[in-house]
Amino acid sequence: MSKIGVFVCHCGENIGATVDCEKVAQAASQFEGVAFATDYKYMCSEPGQSKIKDAIREKGLDGVVVAACSPRMHEPTFRKTCAEAGLNPFMCEMSNIREHCSWVHEKSDETTEKAIDLVRMLVEKTKRNKPLNPIKVPITKKALVIGGGIAGIQAGLDIANAGQKVILVERDPSIGGHMSQLSETFPTLDCSQCILTPRMVDIAQHPNITLYTYAELEKLEGFIGNFKATIRLKAKSVDFKRCTGCGACTTKCPTKKIPSEFNEGLGLRTAIYTPFPQAVPNKPVIDKNNCRYYLTGKCKVCEKICPTGAIQFDKEDEFITEDIGAVVLATGFNVLKPDFFPEYGYGKYADVITGLQFERLASASGPTLGEIRRPSDGTIPKKIVFIACAGSRDPAKGIPYCSKICCMYTAKHAMLYQHKVHDGESYVFYMDIRAGGKNYEEFVRRAIEEDGANYIRGRVARIYEKNGKLIVKGVDTLLGASPVEIEADMVVLASAGVSNCGAEELAQKLHVSYDPYTFFAEAHPKLKPVETNTAGIYLCGACQAPKDIPDTVSTASGAAAKVIGLFSNVELTREPTIAVVNRIPAHDVSTCVGCFLCETACPYQAIEREEIKDRKGEVIKTIARVNPGLCQGCGTCVSFCRSKSIDIQGFSNEQIFAEVMSTVSAY
Repeated sequence: MSKIGVFVCHCGENIGATVDCEKVAQAASQFEGVAFATDYKYMCSEPGQSKIKDAIREKGLDGVVVAACSPRMHEPTFRKTCAEAGLNPFMCEMSNIREHCSWVHEKSDETTEKAIDLVRMLVEKTKRNKPLNPIKVPITKKALVIGGGIAGIQAGLDIANAGQKVILVERDPSIGGHMSQLSETFPTLDCSQCILTPRMVDIAQHPNITLYTYAELEKLEGFIGNFKATIRLKAKSVDFKRCTGCGACTTKCPTKKIPSEFNEGLGLRTAIYTPFPQAVPNKPVIDKNNCRYYLTGKCKVCEKICPTGAIQFDKEDEFITEDIGAVVLATGFNVLKPDFFPEYGYGKYADVITGLQFERLASASGPTLGEIRRPSDGTIPKKIVFIACAGSRDPAKGIPYCSKICCMYTAKHAMLYQHKVHDGESYVFYMDIRAGGKNYEEFVRRAIEEDGANYIRGRVARIYEKNGKLIVKGVDTLLGASPVEIEADMVVLASAGVSNCGAEELAQKLHVSYDPYTFFAEAHPKLKPVETNTAGIYLCGACQAPKDIPDTVSTASGAAAKVIGLFSNVELTREPTIAVVNRIPAHDVSTCVGCFLCETACPYQAIEREEIKDRKGEVIKTIARVNPGLCQGCGTCVSFCRSKSIDIQGFSNEQIFAEVMSTVSAY
């Protein structure tokens, strides 16, 4: 026979002003199995908690129902109170009579009756509760950071500086990401390389960080605290242990006309190359797709001149496995190549370039050593047009979202152009200016008022070439949509920020969600902005959505804090409200028929296969088993199970049915 205590909270006037709490407590005292019922103004206060403890000890209660506010807010409080009084914390339930009753109804007898029904339902559920114990999961205190841009660098350093081990994987030959391609950064116009390079060096030299460049995650298995990552180390064809980074091979390589990815195609590189002068690690790799030896079987010039014998043409991809406890996704973003804009002439006219290409022209390490020159003939452009929102906020092009950084870097580009070409004219076509950040609005005003950039509110309809000039045709909406036509020497498109190629495939490997634009999705946009729906995997930077550098660094430190918090525990304690495959107690036999429909439905890959053997050790049946470390208690498997062999602990079919029937039978 159950002995349940019911404790009704007034929550000040939040509940008490609408619900007759005394009447609820009095009605609850008449329920079958209720040994004690009372009400109090603030049940979560110290005196209120003392009432619960005293009643558990004096009345010998084996279950508690607290009728109060949201379980999300105070369920841990009341469960802790019950545990301190010697009652299993999972024998405590909360009936939400605030959000589910008092806040959504006027004061009336019907409101009080509804509160009584809500309490009755939880009493029936509590009668069927069973003592549960939290799940203890060991933690491997090593983090995997995927991506070596500023987000991955910041996250990796924060975790490593907290004393934890880090594996950082970057698919390119060097870390640095898009930030390493920038000339200056807004709104301070400080040198991007000057502030980034020291951190890149810190990553390479940190004793707690193992850096794998030119590598990719091949597979991830396991669950929070106990992942196993398989990493593909792509063949560099160069032995980094022998290589000194002298650069002799790159200067003698006969294949010299390959468009440089780092310079966005505006410069050339060799088949064996180091991406940029400040690269970390500062050692070359061989591009097999363009290397003369790999294409024809002849050459090996680099091997002949290498003083340390570091060239290894027969090098194959390697696979290594690492046990890790948490994953930080920092794979960054890409800049849309707006070749699907025939009206803008990108790809057709050499002097129509993207914002990232302009960054390389403005950079001292770029193909023009920092001079703004036309890609077509190398002359200095005297009139330049910048077009904001080239792809962003354009549902017709399939990208309705704002790329966030374009307004600011367009203002920066106009400013840099005026600083480098003093007699030049710059024009900016914009829809509206979004400068949401510290000192951002002031920066844009400076570009307009001090540096003389001509801002035109309107969209560009067409760009075509005439007599060696780019004719930009648009409208000025501030002047009543009057036509505007500008003869420009160069056009710079602030093209949209998009998700990185391979993001969808990576999300499927990690079992994390992504949005319609294949940016990785957070578990909750406000309460869990750096967490994913898969426990132990965190997000930071522009792989989540377009972000500027301050936001990227902030989210990276946020993700690192989550990892450090996870690793601060000896073991991970998890709620036991997970799925279980039922067994018939008398025979210890499962009713599972082995159809494994649950396995296909589980979004967390928590269903495993268990072999049932006879006394001779022969397999007689294969049934489903739930991995308690992976299960998140979503209940999908319960709804799919044809033989009704799976239940959620604490939310069994029997309990839910009892709740429903308690309300039906009361009328």
